[in-house]
Amino acid sequence: MLAGVIINVLSVVFGGITGTLAGKKLSKEFKANLTLVLGVCSMGMGISSIGLMKNMPAVVFAVVLGTVVGIILNLGKWINKAAEEMQKPIVKLFGNQNSNLSNEEFISTLVTIIVLFCASGTGIYGSLTAGMTGDNTVLISKSILDFFTAAIFACNLGLVVSVVAIPQFFIFLLLFLGAKVIFPLTTQSMVFDFKACGGFLMLATGFRMVKLKEFPIADMIPAMVLVMPFSWLWVNWILPML
Repeated sequence: MLAGVIINVLSVVFGGITGTLAGKKLSKEFKANLTLVLGVCSMGMGISSIGLMKNMPAVVFAVVLGTVVGIILNLGKWINKAAEEMQKPIVKLFGNQNSNLSNEEFISTLVTIIVLFCASGTGIYGSLTAGMTGDNTVLISKSILDFFTAAIFACNLGLVVSVVAIPQFFIFLLLFLGAKVIFPLTTQSMVFDFKACGGFLMLATGFRMVKLKEFPIADMIPAMVLVMPFSWLWVNWILPML
């Protein structure tokens, strides 16, 4: 079922509409405080997922090595470049709808939300989890965060925020369908370790949202690819030797 993906996409659409309509009525203090709460919620989701971990050495190694791979490949920069290309047709269609932002600030902020909604660790993790197990909990929880996040960004950018839901849908759909191919090859232990790895990314996302620490979340994404093979190797090769 694509329920989680569809709910997440609609949360961005309606969040963008809500923020556009109510943006000028909300104070800066309200927006700042709400962002802090959203960050804490992301941390809580991450901690909950980390608690499912079955093979800690495999998960930790995947997070560390995956981040190293991401940094070496400059994955974060490539994702930002892709977002810059993605925003060009959106800007042409909607333009800068807010006179308080310069064109440069407008485009920079738009690129940020494209990365946040389309290439965040939580979104990738949630889509893969939904595809593998049918569990939409992560995506539905993320949808609550995304609704308010989209609303806050739309206060400054306008309806263009809702349009970001289009590329988000296609990216999450591909992840969801790909996960259905992967799932038959996995074990329950591998799935739990995968969820725990995603939990680390959600925790790091929360730290970024509250502006406590700028974790390289985009560069951490390869960990999601490595964690299940590492979990299998740990259980089937390394543990028997210990």
